[in-house]
Amino acid sequence: MSAPVGGSRPFLNRRLASFGTTIFAEMSALAARTGSINLGQGFPDTDGPAEIAEAAARAVLTGLGNQYPPGPGIPELRTAVTQHQQRFYGLSYDPDTEVLVTAGATEAIAASLLALLEPGDEVIALEPYYDSYAACIAMAGATRVPVTLRPHAGAFTLDLDELRAAVTPRTRLLLLNTPHNPTGTVLTPAELAAVAELAVERDLLVVTDEVYEHLVFEGAHLPLASLPGMRERTVTISSSGKTFSFTGWKVGWITAPPELVSAVRSAKQFLTYVSSGPFQYAIAEALRLPDAYYEDFRADLAAKRDILADGLTAAGFEVFRPQGTYFITTDITPLGEKDGLAFCRALPERCGVVAIPNQVFYDDRAAGATQVRWAFCKKTEVLEEAAARLRRL
Repeated sequence: MSAPVGGSRPFLNRRLASFGTTIFAEMSALAARTGSINLGQGFPDTDGPAEIAEAAARAVLTGLGNQYPPGPGIPELRTAVTQHQQRFYGLSYDPDTEVLVTAGATEAIAASLLALLEPGDEVIALEPYYDSYAACIAMAGATRVPVTLRPHAGAFTLDLDELRAAVTPRTRLLLLNTPHNPTGTVLTPAELAAVAELAVERDLLVVTDEVYEHLVFEGAHLPLASLPGMRERTVTISSSGKTFSFTGWKVGWITAPPELVSAVRSAKQFLTYVSSGPFQYAIAEALRLPDAYYEDFRADLAAKRDILADGLTAAGFEVFRPQGTYFITTDITPLGEKDGLAFCRALPERCGVVAIPNQVFYDDRAAGATQVRWAFCKKTEVLEEAAARLRRL
């Protein structure tokens, strides 16, 4: 009998060998198998505005976007993105040369890192970090350098001295996420100014993941690209999924100077090439929704944050009430627990709720060993039931 293809070598290359099935797939499967309330994966359990769903249906039925859309994205959406950036942040972009539509923010991150990094470059990322960051940096052949957000006085904070110390002659890029998943931290204007000063001083590129830009509960979102010296070196990423509750449509985008957009597009065209044709027309309409939509959306999520945070506090967790996103991080130490992964794997059988262990978002697993993340982008009655179940702990 002949030897299997590949002989004795594993099929997965060394760069990705440490990345198995994502924790989100594992925990969502566990939720389905046990019939538990899934507060793990960050997707809403209600759809977004009906008029936007109708716009997508209309695009399909009238033949808009049913074939390949333009590589950079349809003009209507690119224009809507630039109008959004001007409307909310006073940032001016050219829809023809400074916007690129992607298959969600995840592809935008992947294409940006694949385009802008050389093997051996160092990338500084705030830890804990969304798991695709580590995989995309690895695929680019670059080296991940974490700077840890540490719990202090009920929140997670950035040590600016630690950030500065992490920069070396090999540092090419800062990968920044604010509002921050999973901690819910929103970097302050002073912190962002310090990041901008460092990037300019050391001539670094910056990729910012701002998908939760409209979910800041106190204050307002400040794009890094709006600070002095940053527009020309920043790739700003956002998407429609978190803002409009259509996560399955996978419509994201970047805004950046033409030379950076051109570089990212060179990588993106060999990933999906194009995607989400009819949905692009719908999101173009969504971005033009009135201010009341954004205000009501934020207020609704803030109320849900408080329901779950209060329920987790009553259940005995240490709760870090988030400033943004739709996730709450807790510490399980007050419950006498020490291992968040074991706790989350046992939780569905114990009380019928699923959460995510934060340790999977750390290089230093010990730093997040007792942290657990919960999603509150669910119906009010679901959150109330989850809180009731958690009181059994």
